Parts: sequence; structure tokens; C-alpha cells
Amino acid sequence: MCKKAFRIDQYLQTLSNTVFSVELLPPLRGAGIEAIYNLVDELIPYKPLFLSITYHQEEIIYEEYENNIRKRRLRKRPGTVAIAAALRFKYNIEVVPHLICGGFSREETEDALIDLNFLGIHNVLALRGDPPQHQKYFTPKKGGHRYAYELVEQIAQMNKGIFLDVDTEYPTPTNFCIGVAGYPEKHHEAPNIQTDITYLKLKVDKGAHFIITQMFFDNKYFYNFLKLTNEAGIKIPIIPGIKCITNLDQLHTIPMNFHVTIPHELVKEILKLSKPEHIKDLGIEWTVNQIKDLMANGIKCFHFFSAGKVDWITKVVNKVF
Repeated sequence: MCKKAFRIDQYLQTLSNTVFSVELLPPLRGAGIEAIYNLVDELIPYKPLFLSITYHQEEIIYEEYENNIRKRRLRKRPGTVAIAAALRFKYNIEVVPHLICGGFSREETEDALIDLNFLGIHNVLALRGDPPQHQKYFTPKKGGHRYAYELVEQIAQMNKGIFLDVDTEYPTPTNFCIGVAGYPEKHHEAPNIQTDITYLKLKVDKGAHFIITQMFFDNKYFYNFLKLTNEAGIKIPIIPGIKCITNLDQLHTIPMNFHVTIPHELVKEILKLSKPEHIKDLGIEWTVNQIKDLMANGIKCFHFFSAGKVDWITKVVNKVF
């Protein structure tokens, strides 16, 4: 029997101890769920507050077929709703499935939300999502949302009992707690941080209940973000996103893929090292010190981006929680 679900925003507002959550990737199409179970098995002894499950937009694949090139659509990591349900009922833990604009119509989004509501999953993360590799700019599916605030608004409408098309005279409202993304170094498409904060405030005004930030490696960006959100009148809980550098390649891939800054001091120290295990140890040490500083400034909840590996998370939690 599952323990009673809770709303993340309400839980965080009464938080006295330090907690953490973890983002997980769904398995690739055709793979089993055992790999995720193995990761969660490692995390459960440390009592994460919740697990979030990412969603990925479909990609266009071009294949040669009978001397012609044909286009095929493929979602490489399906099953986010099902995985969220599987984790919720297997581990008796709160889950937060991601919902994205890209590749979904409003009707498909509503269907997914109805399924989640029936499953008793009431915390979600509403994102626009990145364009697939074949697109330079984000393009919504016909009948879909272009911006995350529109997705937030749809979910908030369902919380009021307003659906796209219903046959019942008195539709039952949902009770979703809506999370959104925030960007301490601004979203890479925003012209400046102030404009990005304006977009974030719009998501809050449309019904968002909590914020999870993009990763950052220098706390000054997060503290400035808190200052700007406070000045904008954003009062909902903000959870900092944390990522640990564990190998040399990430010095290039993280800035390229996530548009964030890696401090020169950290880069300089990593480049002095030759052994992979020493780079990982240094990354963990940096993350531990980063979290300790945030805790000293009143932060009590942290969200770890696992990218399919959780050993560094358990080591960090052992040192600081």
C-alpha cells in the first residue's frame, strides 16, 4: 500500500531538515526497466524526497529505403508516465514526471494528465523542452503549446475542473502541484537574465507552485537568481539543481549542452589531474563544498541531475546530509 501522496510546494514550505531529490532518465526504447530499478535501489537507503523522470521529444530519423530516403519519427526514450507509476508503487516514493510541450498536442497532454491523476500522481514538472537535433528552433506540434507557461496554464485549468472537451456535466477538478524550470544563468534563448525572470514570473502567474533550477557550478549565480526572483515577486519554493563533474569530457559537453559556466578555478584544478578517479574525487569535493555553502545560506532541498549514474550522489549525500 502506497503512503499518502504529498504536494511538493506544501512540503517544502514546512521543511525543517535537509532533503534531496534525483532526476532519472527513462530507458532507451526496447530496454527494460531493471537498470532504473538498480539505480533506485542504491538511492532508497538515503531517503530521497522524490524522483523525477525526464521526457524527451521525438526525433526525425532519415533512412534509405529502396533507393529513396524516407523520414521516420521516433521517441527514443518512451514510457515516462509508466515509469513514474512503476517507481511510485514499487518503492512507495513520490515521483514527478516531466511533461513537455514539444511533440504533444493539447489533447495528448490532457490524456497524459488524466492518466497521472487516475494513478494518484499529482506532482509534475511542466517544461517546454529542447528542440530535437534536426531542428534549429523549437517548433510545437500542431495543436500543441509553444511556451511552458501555456502548458502550466492548461494544467492549472484542469485543477479548476476545466477540460478541453468533456461529456460530464460536473467534471472533477484535478489537484496537480506544478513545477517549472528556472535558469540562474538565464535560458540560452533569452536575451538577458531580467527578461528570463519575466518569463519565469509569467509561469508562476499562470499557476506554477515550485521551481527547480538548471544546474550551476558557482553559487553566485544562484544567489543572484534568488535576489532577482524575490524582486520580481516570485515567492514559491525554489530548489537548486546540482550536477557533479566526474570526468574530463564534461568540461566541454556540459557548457555545450546545458549552456552553463564552469568556474575557471575548477577547470584549472581538473586539468592538473591525469587519473579519472582523481577527477571524480575532485568533482565530488567541489559539489560537497557547493552544497555546504548553500546550506549555510538557508537552502534545505537539493535536486541532483543523475544522467544515469548515482554513485556520486550517494557519496555527496553521505558527506553533507
